Amino acid sequence: MSRIGKKPVTVPAGVTANVTGQLVKVKGSKGELSFEVPEEVSVALENGAIAVQPRFETKRARALWGTSRARINNLVVGTSAGFEKKLEINGVGYKAAVAGKVLKLSLGYSHDIDYDIPAGVTITTPKPTEIVVAGIDKQVVGQTAAEIREYRGPEPYKGKGVKYAGEFIFRKEGKKK
Repeated sequence: MSRIGKKPVTVPAGVTANVTGQLVKVKGSKGELSFEVPEEVSVALENGAIAVQPRFETKRARALWGTSRARINNLVVGTSAGFEKKLEINGVGYKAAVAGKVLKLSLGYSHDIDYDIPAGVTITTPKPTEIVVAGIDKQVVGQTAAEIREYRGPEPYKGKGVKYAGEFIFRKEGKKK
């Protein structure tokens, strides 16, 4: 039994949800999102909440039950409040700046990296060593943050690189003389 799947997704005030067949559409103050629920799971809108139930007693249906409920919850949270990931840049001369629809990263390479900001995501740099990725789709926000981090992930000796805010980097001791 899915503990997450059992709980219905409550739709807060200011957010409208429509369920037509297997398609769930959610519209809020931040925007509109939709999700196609897999056939193994049934979805229904009842009493201002979206309930999800497995259609069959198969392993796949039980696995998709909790996943579908979590995805629908992310639609509701995204359209009402939105999602945000913060990245920190550590290292001498490492910095970031937004110029139009391009994020310019200086990460110690011989060239600057130009990252095209995807649609549906806003990137701001409050400080040259801080990047804030925000949007309504949790998957797109997380993927964008992961792609930026991938250009130069944090290394374990000096901690230089791009890391998530609050991420713990296990530090190693350097070579002894």
